[in-house]
Amino acid sequence: MDTKLKGDIAEQAAVLHALKRGWGVLKPVGDRLPYDLAFDVEGTLVKIQVKYAWLDEPCGNYVVDNRRTKTNRRIMLREVYKAADFDFALVYIENIDLFYIFPVDVFIDYGSEIHLVEAKKRQRKPRSAQYRNAWELISSKSLSKEYCDCSPVELVQVEF
Repeated sequence: MDTKLKGDIAEQAAVLHALKRGWGVLKPVGDRLPYDLAFDVEGTLVKIQVKYAWLDEPCGNYVVDNRRTKTNRRIMLREVYKAADFDFALVYIENIDLFYIFPVDVFIDYGSEIHLVEAKKRQRKPRSAQYRNAWELISSKSLSKEYCDCSPVELVQVEF
């Protein structure tokens, strides 16, 4: 399975999970933007970057690259994301249908890769454990937005 197909699978899984929560889902046209989806959570749009994690068999961890990959016919470029690029990164582990939900500042704070530990025998929890299925982070972001009470503007007729 190629990486584009894996990304598509992760995106569709994110859409399904969002719809089950009653959120609206918007998909940008093309792939020029630094985010893959936007969720409409109680009237607040939340920009989402979706990543697919692969299993690194020798160490038993799931791994995701936290850089942006741009390709053309000849070259592949990797760039770091900026805090303004999206609000949350959703990292999908397909074989257990699980998401890690990272706020953008946490996601970009890692090095070039994030290792996710799903082994039960681990003595201490990795720092990523608090983001395992943390969908409530997205809900709380929508509640923390300040809303503008934009009442209609009164028009005044001016005579010249």
